[in-house]
Amino acid sequence: MSEDKKPLTLISIAETAKFYTSLCLGITAFISVFAFLFLIPFIVDPAITSLMADYEPEPVTCVGTQHVYAEGLTNCSWASCREGCTREATRCHQIYVNYSKIPFRDWKPALNVQWDVVDTRFLINAEGCGYPPSVNCTEFARQYGYSTAGTPFPCYYSRVYPDIVVARYSWDETLKHLILSITIPNLLFAASVGVLSYWYCPGCGKTCNKYMHHFPAE
Repeated sequence: MSEDKKPLTLISIAETAKFYTSLCLGITAFISVFAFLFLIPFIVDPAITSLMADYEPEPVTCVGTQHVYAEGLTNCSWASCREGCTREATRCHQIYVNYSKIPFRDWKPALNVQWDVVDTRFLINAEGCGYPPSVNCTEFARQYGYSTAGTPFPCYYSRVYPDIVVARYSWDETLKHLILSITIPNLLFAASVGVLSYWYCPGCGKTCNKYMHHFPAE
């Protein structure tokens, strides 16, 4: 009797393990799809836009010319910084700058600078928005607006759209985030679906078994 119960117990444990593993794989595939859809507007699309804008990788020289603090949807048609990328800004900081293509590391106060672009909009990053703690619009305005006008600081301009100037940009970081946000959810989804298909798809088992006759039987 005990010999009959032993294989049944092992089979039962194996089936239970397979059930819970399948459940975890199914949940992983489901979450991977929604994670990828969530990452598209927040990371994938902004990263592609940033790479296509072809920002100058080395910071150039900017100087603030005007800082406007506005309230109300009609007055905040654009914002240099917005905490949250999916909602309209009811309070906003609008900062304008001049910039020269002189690298910031070569900047000297005695230089007679001819600004390449004047009074253009200045954004915290390529999207002009983000989420705390990486994006703090009050701190951003304190650093680049108010009484700091006239003080040179590093910035990045777009080679494709010269009127776009941002405070933060890294080609390496942008590319890394783009690759990770695409590969990780899709690899998890493909691996989960692949294992589930192998276990539960009858055609997959037949495809594997039809090659078994090439191997000699023991």
